[in-house]
Amino acid sequence: MRLALWLLALFAFAAALALGLSQQVGTVTVFVPPYRVDLSLNLVLMGLTAFFALLYVALRGMAGFWILPQQARRWRLQQRERSAQAHLLNAQIGWVTGRYLRSRKAALQGLSHVDELLSIENAGPQKNSLALMRSVLHMLAAESAHVLRDEKARDEHVQQLFQPHQGLSASLRTEVQDAARLSAARWALYDRDERSAHQFLSQLPLGTARRTLALRLRLKADRLGQMHLPALDTARLLAKHGAFSSTAATSLMRGLALAGIDDCRDAHQLQATWRLFQATEKAMPEVAAHAAKRLLGFHGDAGLALQWLLPVWEALSQPTDERSDSPVRHRFTEVLAQALQNLTPDSEWLARVEQSRLANPRSVELQYLSGMLCLRHSLWGKASQLLEQAAPRLPSSELKRSAWRALAELAEQKGDQAQALACWKLSASA
Repeated sequence: MRLALWLLALFAFAAALALGLSQQVGTVTVFVPPYRVDLSLNLVLMGLTAFFALLYVALRGMAGFWILPQQARRWRLQQRERSAQAHLLNAQIGWVTGRYLRSRKAALQGLSHVDELLSIENAGPQKNSLALMRSVLHMLAAESAHVLRDEKARDEHVQQLFQPHQGLSASLRTEVQDAARLSAARWALYDRDERSAHQFLSQLPLGTARRTLALRLRLKADRLGQMHLPALDTARLLAKHGAFSSTAATSLMRGLALAGIDDCRDAHQLQATWRLFQATEKAMPEVAAHAAKRLLGFHGDAGLALQWLLPVWEALSQPTDERSDSPVRHRFTEVLAQALQNLTPDSEWLARVEQSRLANPRSVELQYLSGMLCLRHSLWGKASQLLEQAAPRLPSSELKRSAWRALAELAEQKGDQAQALACWKLSASA
């Protein structure tokens, strides 16, 4: 239908044009002495139209002829840019697939093309993308050189990243420099050079330094440099960002807290370190028990050690606690017993332990602890009864030796040398 309408319109136009041209509305006379030329007005108009059409075509042809060199030059630049892009893709594929020699070769070839394009003054608005491509190629070449253990070439490429091309915009220049610092820090950690890693990480802007990748690198650098408390702060940020699972985060922070406690050299430093811990870290049984044991080893205040142990004690002494037979509970009981032995007799702790023992009568550790407290409060009969029930069933060798020693001392006080000798033998063999 559309084709039929177009044909009708074409025939109508042809008929109108024929009718218009058939009417001789005037003539044009051209005097060229001694001649006179009479021309139809329609012919003159058609001739002028044809003349201007030919003139337009000629001018367009001449213009196209003059811009042929520019088009050829533009075509060559496009071919070089496409070749550089192809080398960039080959370098990325080679690096991802582990073909580092091929990746490095492709990156160097791409750099030669990009540098040639950037050397042209009138590259125009493409300079920004070309400068970015140049930085990416340097990064790929540096990564490949690092894997190939060519530190000299790697450092040369990194220096080019620290001083990017002037055609690169300010925002992209900052991103490229941040990427170079992160990569340099990662390579320094690979070489076990934590000082250089910290130096590169300290140069990062505040926003970049709080990214997950930067925090992971900082955590590795702190742990490599035995800087456990700063590493603990970094681990907290990573856990807040969801970089680890809850189990892994708890294990990591527990290990760093224990290492920070081991770094303390006196009671004052230990107390300052304890104040830096968060509530969740102080509530970890391993951390609290280790800190209290170190404090007692420094001949610190036993009352302060008991304050550190009290929140954990309230959690572990519950009858529903699933860790009732765990080594953590055994170590905690050892430290708590040691702290209570160094403390003056305290009826509050005696009532607290006795209440927990009655609530959980199957707990051997609570029987042992209650027996030791009764011994401390001069309740000889009850102490002997509880320790005799608990000593054979204690799973920890240290607790078992301590219980038999206490029974041996009680037997000596009563004058039962045979019983005391038997208890001393059991203590030695525990």
